[in-house]
Amino acid sequence: MPQVTVIEHLLLHQKESPMATGRFTRLLNELILAAKIISREVNKAGLVDVLGFTGEINVQGEQVQKLDDYANMVLIHRMERAGVLCAIASEENADLVLIPDQFPKGDYFLIFDPLDGSSNIDANVNVGTIFSIYRTKEGCTGDKLCDLLQRGSEQVAAGYFLYGTSTMMVYTTGRGVHGFTLDPSVGEFLLSHPNIKTPETGRIYSVNEAYWDYWDEPTREIVRYFKGSDNRRGQPYGGRYIGSLVADFHRNLLYGGIFLYPADHRDPKKPKGKLRLLCEASPLSFVAAQAGGAGSDGVRDILSIEPEELHQRVPLFIGSKNDVAMVEEIYAKARQS
Repeated sequence: MPQVTVIEHLLLHQKESPMATGRFTRLLNELILAAKIISREVNKAGLVDVLGFTGEINVQGEQVQKLDDYANMVLIHRMERAGVLCAIASEENADLVLIPDQFPKGDYFLIFDPLDGSSNIDANVNVGTIFSIYRTKEGCTGDKLCDLLQRGSEQVAAGYFLYGTSTMMVYTTGRGVHGFTLDPSVGEFLLSHPNIKTPETGRIYSVNEAYWDYWDEPTREIVRYFKGSDNRRGQPYGGRYIGSLVADFHRNLLYGGIFLYPADHRDPKKPKGKLRLLCEASPLSFVAAQAGGAGSDGVRDILSIEPEELHQRVPLFIGSKNDVAMVEEIYAKARQS
């Protein structure tokens, strides 16, 4: 049976996807090429000098991994030359990355996390690239951040590349979620997971319980709900935590479950949680919603939040719809009491 590539799939469904224009296809092509280059280097980790730290600290106050830095450079180099972007933003860069004057500009805005889970690189754990694409507002020149910040519901596409036992691309243009696996023999991402749907109620919970003492009582109640038997399933959820957001999210998307990164009220470094709204929470929540799941900060749908700054952080509860709804219900009861 003939295999369908990402671009073929996009073109075959372009009547359903208004964003499937030639310029959008070019943007996706450049993203895919960058991911192939990153995948090649990830697969050589341990054989060449790409492991360890660069010695620099990024805008998040975190040590920069060599592969993280490499992935960031590859993405910026490819995407600023695509001719379809108004501006670029990266988790690794404090400010907008403006398109150099010598390159043509377009009307899309791209924001990405170049290598999510990079702290696990040395242990050969799955890592990934998360991306989010917006159409810029009319008259936007790409040099004003206020013109670029939009709610997650306004994304025209979002997804991630997962570098693991195989390299996968999972993305949505607002018409369902589809997964493609890189076939190294032909160098193409081929459709392997059409129309992904996540179970409405999951069986896995993913959270770093080492932060238990930093959580408020409603958050602890939420975790007890998933650990105990007095829940929708009538038995404990399985605890699975990799510590690489894109890997935890991908597993839960397929099997059903919830990933939790609450606010750490006693940790001055993370009073609003650790994860970034624009380059992590919003794109993954868009994917989750299109697969029948949801993403929330515990009060609001992530996709409804108006961003106020480029590197804004939010608590994140994401995964199966009923599990996310239970989190919101427990927090709502706590606010009423």
